Amino acid sequence: MATDTAGQRQSTQGPVATAPVRTPDVRPMRADARRNYERLLTEARTAFTEHGTDTSLEDIARRAGVGIGTLYRHFPNRTALMGAVFQGEVDALLAHARELADAPQPCAALVEWLRAIITHASTYRGLSRALMTASADESSGMARCSVPMREAGGALLARAQQAGAVRPDVSIGDLMQLTNGIALAAEESPDDPQLADRLLTLTLSGLKGGERNR
Repeated sequence: MATDTAGQRQSTQGPVATAPVRTPDVRPMRADARRNYERLLTEARTAFTEHGTDTSLEDIARRAGVGIGTLYRHFPNRTALMGAVFQGEVDALLAHARELADAPQPCAALVEWLRAIITHASTYRGLSRALMTASADESSGMARCSVPMREAGGALLARAQQAGAVRPDVSIGDLMQLTNGIALAAEESPDDPQLADRLLTLTLSGLKGGERNR
């Protein structure tokens, strides 16, 4: 007695129907949750500016008029809150990198952007240290800042290398770590406002390629 194979059954019954793939809905925040989120960001930005990034999260929640549980619902840890607070500064630096993408002097464009990073890092005590740590952990809440920064800086570095102005063995990861290290050194030496510029100049002298005037 003949038996039907799976292929024969499919040919007689038509193609097997499959359930449509559903993507999870991303629901917008309720109005009160949005207000809490914005208040937390505002108070965190003020606290980080005044006291540094190691300021008490309980104090930030209290100043925002919410409980610490509400803070953690929006930001599961300190680095997630820091990443959200610093997003504005990162967006400005990314925009500046795009402006410099076609600059006639690629090395000068790279230096200008690195100086801008140091200037922005000085706004919040502890930001440079957080960015240094985040570079080694892409699951960190600060990765939303460090990853696009490396991509933007990598494009500027590549142009400078193609122009022969920076050594080809220089990586954007190392360069970003050096820049954050300079920002951290400047943060620890507030009585020497020229320190960051001197250290950056010294660092870049070791990165130069054969054509130093580019």
